[in-house]
Amino acid sequence: MFKRLSRTTLAAAVLSSAVIATIVPASASAASAPLSNARTAVRFDLAKGQTPENIALAPGGGEYVTFAEARQVAQISPTGVIRVLATLPLPADGGVHTPVMGFPLTVGIVRADDGTLYFLYATGTPDLTGVWRLRPGGTPQRIAALPANGLPNGLALDPRTGTLYVTDSALGTIWRVPVTGGTATAWSTAPELASTGFLGANGLKIHDGAVWATNLDKGTVLRIPVLPDGRAGSVRTAATGLSGIDDFAFTGRGDEILAALNGPSEVALVRPDGSHTIVLTAADGLQNPTSVALRGNTVYIDSAAYVTATNPDLVVAHLSR
Repeated sequence: MFKRLSRTTLAAAVLSSAVIATIVPASASAASAPLSNARTAVRFDLAKGQTPENIALAPGGGEYVTFAEARQVAQISPTGVIRVLATLPLPADGGVHTPVMGFPLTVGIVRADDGTLYFLYATGTPDLTGVWRLRPGGTPQRIAALPANGLPNGLALDPRTGTLYVTDSALGTIWRVPVTGGTATAWSTAPELASTGFLGANGLKIHDGAVWATNLDKGTVLRIPVLPDGRAGSVRTAATGLSGIDDFAFTGRGDEILAALNGPSEVALVRPDGSHTIVLTAADGLQNPTSVALRGNTVYIDSAAYVTATNPDLVVAHLSR
């Protein structure tokens, strides 16, 4: 995630941290196997704060997204129709004390098998910051508070244990919260999660018995095993050199991932050995991509245009197996 306002300051931070449209054909780009046929599928309205921060795929096609600046959770139909499901309350101070960002924002989102959406809201205030739940046809409610001086960002669900994991980009922490709600506990405060001045722990996934997280400032992918008693094991740095890395998704080929590189407006294919190749660029329609998801051979990349301030969108590409 990046703040769209004060773009000069933001660009410096990035550098230092190392409405369905007619399908728009991709122009010449660095796209290569395994990704092809990249196209812009949906254009969002920047003036309405439709800056997509995170994705949860919807059954039957389409996706759920958090619109960070609009403080909204929305559903995008397979034909690109946008339906706002919830707008979160504006904090009394307007959210100006939200750490790092200076504005309130909805962030990570996941969907449980029963259709319940869990998502994060960061406001800099103790009454609103935390993990929220939206049941089908219901209204949003906060189920767990998180520190007001933190910046909850990435969210992952382990359905086997009914546990939600949350990255905190300001406090360099991964929190653990039961899906039933309650008190959040600090699962890991490893130094590898800390920021170097902007945003630390960011994207988050559960994969193969471990919690995987990115660190935007450090350009790293981290693997933290979940021990038999549920505690965090030792951190292993799985990849480095990924400037501006945000969210990511596993491709289904072992530990291989596709990662959104926010600042450079790129997507990287990161191999299990930690090496990586750039497979999509701004020429494919990326505008500060924030999140990646896969359904079969289809890759979804949402871009928030925080820095470019033009054309937040959803780009769809084909993954060759």
